[in-house]
Amino acid sequence: MLSVLRVALTVLLSSLQGRRALALENLALRHQLAILHRRAPARPRIHRFDRALWVWLSRVFDEWREALVVVKPDTVVRWHRAAFRWFWRRKSSRGRPAKAPDVVRLIKAMSRANPLWGAPRIQGELAKLGIDVAKSTVEQYMPRRRKPPSPTWRSFLENHLNAIAAVDFFVVPTATFRVLFVFVVLSCDRRRIVHFNVTANPSADWTAQQIVNAFPGDIAPRFLMRDRDAIYGAAFRRRVTNMGIEEVVSAPRSPWQNPYVERLFGSIRRECLDHIIVLGENHLRRVLRSYVAYYNESRTHLSLAKDAPDRRAVERHGNVVALPRVGGLHHRYSRLAA
Repeated sequence: MLSVLRVALTVLLSSLQGRRALALENLALRHQLAILHRRAPARPRIHRFDRALWVWLSRVFDEWREALVVVKPDTVVRWHRAAFRWFWRRKSSRGRPAKAPDVVRLIKAMSRANPLWGAPRIQGELAKLGIDVAKSTVEQYMPRRRKPPSPTWRSFLENHLNAIAAVDFFVVPTATFRVLFVFVVLSCDRRRIVHFNVTANPSADWTAQQIVNAFPGDIAPRFLMRDRDAIYGAAFRRRVTNMGIEEVVSAPRSPWQNPYVERLFGSIRRECLDHIIVLGENHLRRVLRSYVAYYNESRTHLSLAKDAPDRRAVERHGNVVALPRVGGLHHRYSRLAA
């Protein structure tokens, strides 16, 4: 009886195995037909799913080599080895969890704000914040720089404001359709207008003389910011060098590198010249003299904590009176003692 059951089970298993092999062979052939029916310019394109399917078939179907037509059997073996490496690489990487997004953002922000810092410096700063990261992790998330690190223009200005003056020209049309040039010298630390003058025919010699008039004696600044205008010719450069001033020349077409004087020109236009018809040089000089006095002595600045370039005392007692400035375009408010 037992021998009969054993024979019956053997026949049943062989039948099932034959059907299983037939089903796997049909799957392999149909899959290859689907690959061949794909539209490709040169040869059938094999996707990741196709590779995974054939790697699986090579493990469960003994006759997979005879059913394979699209690629060589060695190719499937190579796919299996690549999948093996990928699987263990992913599994081993789970021991190093990814850093939190806020830590990654902080590393990038520190690197951008401190271009002179390297990975060890950022790692030490993070340690002082209670964030323990490896030096290799910091290097991984630091932005790559194409050029050697150097301080930004903002840091340069903040470190040298008390020793920097900025110069530039702007043009003003007159009632007779002439064009006048206004030269301005600005002290960057308190945004104070040190000197200005007006001319219809600017030259390098005239501009050099304005620098001498702006800084008589030994009060010249350490640095002078300017653009690349041709008006700053050889005569101007010689005079500036003889005064012990180092020129800081902005990049071509980069007015943002001389921000304080550009901001000043906008204020002069919006608050004064846009409301006046200029009759000539003398008229423009009188108007600007009045505005410069208002700008330096009365006008408050956001960047100076709401103070004027020439510091204004806070008045707390007395009646408030309005004092007209710039022909009534602006006013200064003060208190009179009772």
